Amino acid sequence: MLTAEQNDELTDIAPGTPMGELLRRYWYPVAFTRELAEFPVKHARLLGEDWAVYRTASGRYGIMPEACPHRRASMAYGIVEENGLRCPYHGWLFGLDGECLEQPAERDETNFRERVRAQAGSAQELGGLVWAYVGPQPAPELPRFDVFVMDGVRDIGWADLPCNFVQIMENAVDPHHVEFLHGRYFEFLGRQQGFDAPASFGKKHVKVGFDAFEWGIIKRRVVEGATEEDDDWKVGHPLVFPYNMRVGGANVEQMQIRVPIDRTTTRFMLYSTHAPEGIEYPEQPTIPDYNIPVYTEDGRHRTDYVEGQDIMAWVTQGPITDRTVEHLGRSDVGVTMLRRMFKAEMAKVAAGEDPLGTTREAHERIDLPCEKNKFDAGPGFAIDFIEKASMRFSPQADALKKLHQQAWENRKARE
Repeated sequence: MLTAEQNDELTDIAPGTPMGELLRRYWYPVAFTRELAEFPVKHARLLGEDWAVYRTASGRYGIMPEACPHRRASMAYGIVEENGLRCPYHGWLFGLDGECLEQPAERDETNFRERVRAQAGSAQELGGLVWAYVGPQPAPELPRFDVFVMDGVRDIGWADLPCNFVQIMENAVDPHHVEFLHGRYFEFLGRQQGFDAPASFGKKHVKVGFDAFEWGIIKRRVVEGATEEDDDWKVGHPLVFPYNMRVGGANVEQMQIRVPIDRTTTRFMLYSTHAPEGIEYPEQPTIPDYNIPVYTEDGRHRTDYVEGQDIMAWVTQGPITDRTVEHLGRSDVGVTMLRRMFKAEMAKVAAGEDPLGTTREAHERIDLPCEKNKFDAGPGFAIDFIEKASMRFSPQADALKKLHQQAWENRKARE
């Protein structure tokens, strides 16, 4: 268990706090690309602060604090111009780097404009998302992880959850929950409601392991009937520090993103790329994004799909789980490892160093280790993933199933 002070340090993301300063060294998705194509400026909340994110006519992206430095009117209602964002209240214009470019009604011969500057961040587009960095400049490179740049059919489900992001990330290094929450509980629910739960999730965990690597922690497992030569152990999949988890199986490649909106709100995103081999992918001028349901009509958590079960477990711990009364066991070694990693990376930032998972090197693609044969389940895992997980709510769910079925039929025809 942690002390109250340790729990506060782990969960407080405000500017100037150890965790807040650590988290401000990373890039986060703050909008869908299609949102700023539909209207070029919007409000975004990130790390407990309010921002205006925008797209200029030339296609460049910017982000600045929502409150105008002049008289605090909202820049989320600003006028987007070729070289920046103009306040709707009095017309002050701020460039992409926060420089005050114009001050209508002020005298040109003074240096007043030079003494006003917005604390602008950096913004870029990648994979249908607008990403923002709001920490100290110069910004590190935006990591171009494989899921966001590989060929395939993309799909983004999301929900805003009323809890701190750390209790979600702790789930990413907790393999044992799978056989109970997604196995035994899913089977129980299926018996009550008349559906068949996917058998692959209920396999007993024989062995689990965790290894630190350059992007975070690789989680490994051996399930009943498999060996250490199988993907789940030999390859594993990573927690990508500090707020992502990379998962995959049967040509469904996914990044689970947990954006700290504020201390007690997290945007949970499931960014999936369906990439079966030997098939032509349809064009996607816009990547579909859709809400995944959190509650039923009677206010209970909706738990008839995999991520809904996870959401129930995260949210019912409370807005900030009370770690002073928990009882960690041997099976929680991954959780302990993650907490120590957060502590170590806070110390690195305090010492003026770049933390784990940041890069200053330009690159085209970062490939992350990730299993292909999930739970030793074979190609049927892709259909289970679509039918029993959040993708069942996608507007293209049927088309995605047909994509994988066609790829499987093509493969069998070639054998």
